[in-house]
Amino acid sequence: MADIIDGRAIARQLDEKTKAEVDALVAAGHPAPGLTVILVGDDGASQVYVRRKIKSCEKVGIRSNEHRLPADTSQEDLLALIDQLNRDPEVHGILCQVPLPDHIDTRLVLRSITPEKDVDGFHPVNVGRLSTGTGGIVPCTPLGVMMLIHSVIPDLTGMDAVVIGKSNIVGKPVANLLLDAEATVTVTHIYTHGLPAICRKADVIVAAAGAPELVKGDWVKEGAVIIDVGITRIMDEETGKERLVGDVAFDECQHAKAITPVPGGVGPMTIACLLANTVQAAKGLMGVNKDVSSDYHDVPSRSMFTGNGNIPNE
Repeated sequence: MADIIDGRAIARQLDEKTKAEVDALVAAGHPAPGLTVILVGDDGASQVYVRRKIKSCEKVGIRSNEHRLPADTSQEDLLALIDQLNRDPEVHGILCQVPLPDHIDTRLVLRSITPEKDVDGFHPVNVGRLSTGTGGIVPCTPLGVMMLIHSVIPDLTGMDAVVIGKSNIVGKPVANLLLDAEATVTVTHIYTHGLPAICRKADVIVAAAGAPELVKGDWVKEGAVIIDVGITRIMDEETGKERLVGDVAFDECQHAKAITPVPGGVGPMTIACLLANTVQAAKGLMGVNKDVSSDYHDVPSRSMFTGNGNIPNE
């Protein structure tokens, strides 16, 4: 049986370190880090995500503020708000929840957030810094993926890793982080030929294609580590009820060394890494350190874990 990599447990450990950093900043006379979240429109899923982020901020001592704007908010007004937040010294992190209404240029909006406050790590400056290994804020989900991998494999040097999916949000940044960890990386996508054979050679598989149960058991070699980023609601034919599944056929892959569940794997890490990024951004803006989350080792990763990575479920 594969070890289950418990994202909830690892996220709690990261939150504990984040809270300790916040407490240390305040004890040294600095203000608590401040995160501002912007939500445009009434998308139900986005509202849930924002509530979770605000609640999580409270637990670790981060000051949070929320701007809820109507769906017909103009792009000009949204950009003006972001400009105001960019110039506000009490705001250390800015997050604009996506998706945005169709009349708003999402890329333009994300580019308008100053890189030092871009806690999502989506600004082209932070993307460029990551790809060249020169610092910047690391996107939350890829950062969490690396922590989950390192909980099982502290040293990735020379290992074969396959990333399924080449999105700008997950696939490409994960590939860059794996390269930085000295793994040999193959990035696959919808036009890749012979995907099962490619996966069978991998020591690490990161599945981020958004295709439910794409990765089958016979795609995975004995002892591989699998990180399942996908999450999709499907109808269970036996029960007639919806259930959440990932990009990996979980039950078929129990011969792996370790695997993340869905839910309870990557998901909890995303918010925990957002909080960690906010603290690192605040430290950079306050001059407490020179870099702004310049390397994913700035937050707990390899050093948090020892042993064989058999992290118990809740």
